[in-house]
Amino acid sequence: MNKKEYVLIFVILLVNTLVFCQTKDSLLHYTSIIKSHVYKDYKKMYRPSSGSLVYPFLTPGSNQYDNVLWDWDSWLSNIALRQILTDVGSEKDKKEAIKYEQGCVLNFLHYGDWDGYLPIVIWEDSKPRDIMPENIYDVNMHKPVLAQHAAFLTKTNGGDAEWLREKFYHLQAFVNNYKSHHRNKATGLYYWQNDVAIGVDNDPATFFRPAKSSGSIYLNCLMYKELNAMVYLADRLNQSEIGKEFAEDAKNLKTAIQKHCWDERDGFFYSVDLNLTPAVNRLDSTLGKEFMIHSGYPRDYDCIIQRIEVWSGFLALWAGIATQDQAERIVKEHYANPKTFNSQSGVRTLSKMEKMYSMRASANPSNWRGPIWGISNYMVFKGLKDYGFTSEAKELASKTIWLFGKDFEKNGALHEYYEPETGEPLLNKGFQNWNYLVLNMIAWLDGKPVVDEF
Repeated sequence: MNKKEYVLIFVILLVNTLVFCQTKDSLLHYTSIIKSHVYKDYKKMYRPSSGSLVYPFLTPGSNQYDNVLWDWDSWLSNIALRQILTDVGSEKDKKEAIKYEQGCVLNFLHYGDWDGYLPIVIWEDSKPRDIMPENIYDVNMHKPVLAQHAAFLTKTNGGDAEWLREKFYHLQAFVNNYKSHHRNKATGLYYWQNDVAIGVDNDPATFFRPAKSSGSIYLNCLMYKELNAMVYLADRLNQSEIGKEFAEDAKNLKTAIQKHCWDERDGFFYSVDLNLTPAVNRLDSTLGKEFMIHSGYPRDYDCIIQRIEVWSGFLALWAGIATQDQAERIVKEHYANPKTFNSQSGVRTLSKMEKMYSMRASANPSNWRGPIWGISNYMVFKGLKDYGFTSEAKELASKTIWLFGKDFEKNGALHEYYEPETGEPLLNKGFQNWNYLVLNMIAWLDGKPVVDEF
């Protein structure tokens, strides 16, 4: 190697070092900005009991969420709140928060009954049991995250579940409702009744599709974690026999997800289409003679996979459903691909290669057809971290810090969702909600205690 080559290598190394230092410095800069904004106003989440909200509770916190309790929003906001309290809260602060945290769960269970129906949202002036859907088994209800929320709070407070004992029946009825009325018996998968208030509003795997047809990978991953949370809560309440039943349900669901939602061809988990006509023989006279059609080879499959690349396919890592080999393919072939999911600001909520991909701002439904959301970045990050993809998890955490840090620096607030390449906010200034989970990412990057959901 000659002198010129040594000089060239030295220059390259020097430039790379300078770029690294600038990147590291900017990360520290944006981390500081995020913390300075969040730490000073987190108690604005706290709301006293009022009207139909009979317990104190947490509001996710944005212009549209004042004095209202939403299902998965309150759960995930609570995870972020506990990280804030771990970072800067005193023992007094931590004790103060408990009544608001438990109130999120108890407010929903207050409207529970033998039928298992629980509302998705409670407004201060709503009457959840006075104004019921015509058929509660034909509509969506609270997403299966309530037991997870309760288990998280129980574990956070040393495993004491006594606060939940009198309402545990209603929680069981809720999960039983899902199993009896929101589950396809042929496949063992859970489905949405329709596309209303599913959380990921216009996910093409569910949006504007026939009723009861969407075996959503998003829903089934949530349900798998919910069933495991029920096992934990039953054990904490000394009802281990009940826990065994939920454990069996969880085992069966994991098997069903692996069987029906994993696509070996693409190396990804997909939602499935359950909208198939019954597999029965039928008389037909189209050809001028009556005969039994399909009798020679009737349908012997119960769903058809939907090869629509939606971010929720990554939830199989977050839920612990994927095998390590499956995770390797998911990360290498999908997470790392800039043509599909990987962008400058994080994980696109819909692959850029899908024909439905769109950045158009919308609030009803909220747009999940590609924009970056804080919660999708966080849940994909968790899956990456838990399966040992450390460099990828660091990359995604860093992108999220830059995204939110720049928003705070420029606009003094966070937004609901963002343009993937530029990081420009697209809608709803003041949306704190699960965006504060960026603090959990920061704690992990810094090697400090991290609060995880159950």
